[in-house]
Amino acid sequence: MEKIITYLILQGRDGGVMLSLTAFKRQHLTHKFLLFLIDILIINIACLFSFYIRFDGEIPALYTIRFLQSRPALTVINIITFMIFNLYNRIWRFASIGELLSIISATTVGTMAVLLYTFMMNITFPRSVYIIYWLLLTGFIGVFRLALRVLRDFAGSIRNKNGKKRVLIIGAGHAGSLVIREFKQNPDLEMVPVGVIDDDRSKHGLSIYGVRILGGREKIPDVVDAKKVDEIIIAMPSVDRREVKKIADICSATKCKVKIVPGIYELLNGKVDVKKIRDIKIEDLLGREPVRINMEAAAKYLKDKVVMVTGAGGSIGSELVRQVSRFEPRLLLLFDISENNIFDLEHQLKTYFPKQMYIPIIGSIRDSSKVEAVMEKYRPNVVFHAAAHKHVPLMEQNPVEAIKNNVFGTLNVAEAAQKYKVERFILISTDKAVNPQNVMGASKRVAEIIIQMMAKSGDTRFAAVRFGNVLGSAGSVIPLFKKQIEAGGPVTVTHPEVTRYFMTIPEAVQLVIQAGAMAEGGEIFVLDMGEPVKILDLATEMIKLSGFEPGKDIKIEFIGLRSGEKLHEELFYDKEDITRTEFEKIYLAKTSSSFLEFKKELESLKNIFLSSEPEMKKLISGFEEKFFMNENKKVTLL
Repeated sequence: MEKIITYLILQGRDGGVMLSLTAFKRQHLTHKFLLFLIDILIINIACLFSFYIRFDGEIPALYTIRFLQSRPALTVINIITFMIFNLYNRIWRFASIGELLSIISATTVGTMAVLLYTFMMNITFPRSVYIIYWLLLTGFIGVFRLALRVLRDFAGSIRNKNGKKRVLIIGAGHAGSLVIREFKQNPDLEMVPVGVIDDDRSKHGLSIYGVRILGGREKIPDVVDAKKVDEIIIAMPSVDRREVKKIADICSATKCKVKIVPGIYELLNGKVDVKKIRDIKIEDLLGREPVRINMEAAAKYLKDKVVMVTGAGGSIGSELVRQVSRFEPRLLLLFDISENNIFDLEHQLKTYFPKQMYIPIIGSIRDSSKVEAVMEKYRPNVVFHAAAHKHVPLMEQNPVEAIKNNVFGTLNVAEAAQKYKVERFILISTDKAVNPQNVMGASKRVAEIIIQMMAKSGDTRFAAVRFGNVLGSAGSVIPLFKKQIEAGGPVTVTHPEVTRYFMTIPEAVQLVIQAGAMAEGGEIFVLDMGEPVKILDLATEMIKLSGFEPGKDIKIEFIGLRSGEKLHEELFYDKEDITRTEFEKIYLAKTSSSFLEFKKELESLKNIFLSSEPEMKKLISGFEEKFFMNENKKVTLL
């Protein structure tokens, strides 16, 4: 059935579907009939040769007569046996060990059935004839079936010389072998594996499905030239990203197109599939591995719960929705001000999580009455607060909007969550909240303080998750660089020394989900993000990945730091005493302050929304400093 469907997809056009199906059936029946006739011939030849070998070419007349008399029954018995073992319902072009075992089983049972028949009919043959017959029949049938595959591979190699891509596989492990096998068995993919590279010297000189392992990574440039390689596929999904980056650097220098089998955490059920092979992305080269979350702990607080996600249509919010859906919550509340984002998210849920119940809600976190109405009606158990303004230069120009959304929007959602007894509340924060030099960072730091203060009263477990830049999110540097490269450059970088912490969207969301499981109240969780990345290096790497030479094909221009931007971001305050949690890559920090005094300051802040922008910037900076920087605090850890 799968073959028929595939055939219809490839051949069916408009009214030609029935014709394609008929042609497919006719071709299949013709193929089966030819196999049937050839097997009849092989059975009789094997039987004749068994007598010929047994009697050294001089078969007695008595046995010749008995052979001719029993030949029809012998043929029918074996053909029926072959049918029982499905030897006519297999695609022998793709024959493997499993098919060989089926042949051995079929010929063994068939020979035993012939022996039983001759015994019952009182037809006597020398016992050695049966043994020779079984050996010949198994060999002839096996060789013929194998010949079908050899001929197919040979024909494929001839076709491959005309317009097919010559591919070098990096990695001689399980993933690499699966990729090679798939390419070998599916010529329609138009990919010809011409060699394998692996650093394991014990594998050098060996072959995988006829493709030779040519050496270690140092051989890549030579192999590319010698084998006229068009494309390189890195098939090492379980290898550390640092190693992937080193190999990718070598591959990029060859000017070949470089693709990759995604990491195991990206693969459904950990299974390698050639359909998952994609262009190598900058995320693959970050040099750090993603956080592994405690699935059992996450499932415990998400399964069969009502989960609300604010900013559900954004980069982080939508990934939260997708990952939370895997834990089978009873209901998802998709809260976002953008109807277009929610529309797109709905489509994804219907496609990938058709059984998931959800409610799309268009609204703003600034609207406290709307937020309260949603909380009152649906009574969420868990709230992930991802809605926020995040663009630093824009918020410098619109400080009032940053405060309305990031400060008072957060306060609205947090107060409603506490009022309607939400079990857990997780705020999405940013590394820009540490020693902020801009309105956006300061507003997010105030949001962190709100969460910590709210944790002082009530039963809701409030916590925040602080992390660096998210790769690939809307408005981030990665999509900008991609557009600039596609346009032929230049790629614009603010400063030669500017650095940022980076993580992928799935990593960020995994941390958020894990934080929800660990939250006791008042914590700020921070991911160990490794070393910060120079934006200049990032731009250079992306240009190389696109097949261009930095500075020659695509130029890099420095445009200077924009208003409010820092040269280097930080993850912690100097005064914070930081210790790891039970999870190696997750830190935890707590602070203390007077909630009553903080509440008064918030009210004062709310009353001066109409003040001038310079005054607003000064106020928010002083506000954050008063409630964190000058406090004598101790960070407590799990």
